[in-house]
Amino acid sequence: MEALDKVRETELWKSMFRPGSVFRKGYKDTQRDRALAMMNNVLYHLHPVKIKRHGLKLTYTFCLGGLSFFLFTLLTVTGIYLMFFYRPTAGNASAQAYTDMLNIRNNVYFGDLVRNIHRWGAHLMVITVTLHMARVFYTGAYKPPREFNWVVGVILLFLTLGLSFTGYLLPWDQLAQWAVTIAEGISGNSPLIPDQAKFILLSGIQVNPNTLLRWYVFHVLFLPFILVLFLAVHFWRIRKDGGISGPL
Repeated sequence: MEALDKVRETELWKSMFRPGSVFRKGYKDTQRDRALAMMNNVLYHLHPVKIKRHGLKLTYTFCLGGLSFFLFTLLTVTGIYLMFFYRPTAGNASAQAYTDMLNIRNNVYFGDLVRNIHRWGAHLMVITVTLHMARVFYTGAYKPPREFNWVVGVILLFLTLGLSFTGYLLPWDQLAQWAVTIAEGISGNSPLIPDQAKFILLSGIQVNPNTLLRWYVFHVLFLPFILVLFLAVHFWRIRKDGGISGPL
């Protein structure tokens, strides 16, 4: 115990655990110290000190927001595993994407299982995020002071749909190529900047081998990075707006 007390008095320990943490010497179980522990720790900050009674009812939220975040985490883990065996190259001479997809399904240990978990998890995430938005709208949880977080939620919905669509293209099979053709037609008819939109999506004026690489970067880097930023804002605003909104 004396050795542990000496460690707790070091500057390194104090820099890691600020006042109000249960790992600091002299911690007191008071309402003020519990609030300090919550405010000075990221993990504690995700859980409020007090929870409203309606927030404990499963039938009010059905935990759709939590399920959506869990599925996003699951998709991140399974996606990283699949990245070890996938090469986003296309073309007549050096097409590897479709071959790698078949290799994952047939030759990689647990490859087909992980791919199907990733695939069905993506479908479920679209469903849970959509139902979560519907629940928020139905219960009036978008009303002041939560209107800003509603806008953040709408952005997260579109990012989820973008991730689902870009991931749908990565096997580069017949279905994916038809989907790219549809995206090409939609982007070419976008208002004001049709040529620019087509170049951003296709990496050119028509579908080419670099198109797959462009969608791969969108799927594994650009869109997840933006989604994580908006998720952080979303969680932060839930806490700052008083937690889960009450029934109408």
